[in-house]
Amino acid sequence: MNITITEQAAKYMSRMIRFNGGAAGAGFRLVVTPGGCSGFNSSFTVETAPLDGDTTLDSNGVKIFLPAESRILLDGVTVDFADSAMSTGLSFTNPNADPCACKTSGAPPKAVTVSIASIQRKH
Repeated sequence: MNITITEQAAKYMSRMIRFNGGAAGAGFRLVVTPGGCSGFNSSFTVETAPLDGDTTLDSNGVKIFLPAESRILLDGVTVDFADSAMSTGLSFTNPNADPCACKTSGAPPKAVTVSIASIQRKH
């Protein structure tokens, strides 16, 4: 797996895990699927353990659970965190992406942001 998680992204993921109870073994499950206007859709949850088929990536002290399709789509991608007046959330940069970033290209776009507003607390 060739996925880069920046220190800022790992810090954000760690905060989300703590926000959701921070149980021992808990991790940040990142799901990326083809589709959407930007070329792919992404979502995340905090899980107490990886789900069947997930691979665990340890980065900067954070467990990241990745399903098979996400691992394929994120190959070569850098996951970062940005907090600006225009956007707050994870961003994905793929230096090998098709510059048109159309959904028919099959490749993730050069940068996509997951809004912090998509966070849902587990009950």
